[in-house]
Amino acid sequence: MRHPLKVLLLVFLVGALGAGAALYLQGQSGGGGQRVSVYSAHSQDVIDALAPRFTAETGIAVDVVKLGSGEVIQRVLAEQKAPQCDVIWSIAGDQLEAHPEALESWRPEAFAALEPAYREAVGESPWLPYTVIVPVFLVAKGGEGPRPTRWDQLGDPALKDQLSSARADKSGSAFMQLVTILRLHGEEQGWPLVDALLDNAILSGSSSAVPRLVNDGEARVGITLEDSARRYVKGGGPVELVYPADGTLTAPDGLALVKGAPHPEAAKRFVEWALSKPVQEALVAEMGRRSVRGDVAPPTGLPPLAELEAQPYDFRWAAEHKEALLARWRERVATLGK
Repeated sequence: MRHPLKVLLLVFLVGALGAGAALYLQGQSGGGGQRVSVYSAHSQDVIDALAPRFTAETGIAVDVVKLGSGEVIQRVLAEQKAPQCDVIWSIAGDQLEAHPEALESWRPEAFAALEPAYREAVGESPWLPYTVIVPVFLVAKGGEGPRPTRWDQLGDPALKDQLSSARADKSGSAFMQLVTILRLHGEEQGWPLVDALLDNAILSGSSSAVPRLVNDGEARVGITLEDSARRYVKGGGPVELVYPADGTLTAPDGLALVKGAPHPEAAKRFVEWALSKPVQEALVAEMGRRSVRGDVAPPTGLPPLAELEAQPYDFRWAAEHKEALLARWRERVATLGK
């Protein structure tokens, strides 16, 4: 004869499993999936702000793995036979452009609200524009030392071990900065500028470390992104944001569904949500990112892109030349022992 308590426990467990299975099936049919797995190069503060909001608004739990842009795509490629990730959230567009085989092509309803220039930038590629990123300098206020205002001033010998930069082979934003110099100044003049810059550089494996070193007084200049620099300026740090006078490139970072994702319907809900007007407005108002949507105003206090000598980033050129560019970059870094 079974013990009454054991019978009650068995009934409870069967009921709980049945309820859990029903919730999972409901999510897969588009009714608010149980969970979604996301790989992201977003800064931790953005992840901490947005992931709980998505769960609160949809009931879908979010598992976020934070990595550098290059690490995100390499992990997705390594898992292709058994995908563990549903959504790639905020990595460099050229990383996605270079690996369409790992991505699921899909256009959410919100795609129609994006600025035409950003829709054209991705064309028929399977990834989606997410926010607009702009390479800038973060410069320490006061004190002794140069205040560079151009890319071709970052090799000033007075900046030796005072220039904070991320590794171009680890950080998507750092690779974009490398491409920016080569495209603005041409490869013949650009590579000597890169060599001089690297001679001065303190290289970090993560782009988030770059502005922090400047803010903490461990470097005089950081090559970073506009929203990261703005965050330290707004925080009252002894730093200022400088837009390079010789120009910069602007580009949308990317968002994409992973091919063979384990939770495809929950993944689509996450992408649609991330491109929605309220979330894009939050990225602008709270995090200083520029939106890819045409119906969202730019961050308060930032200059219009037209005033920045800004040029569009050529994703296809960057993707096609990436391995060759990084090989040359690594060779120079190895020569310097960094």
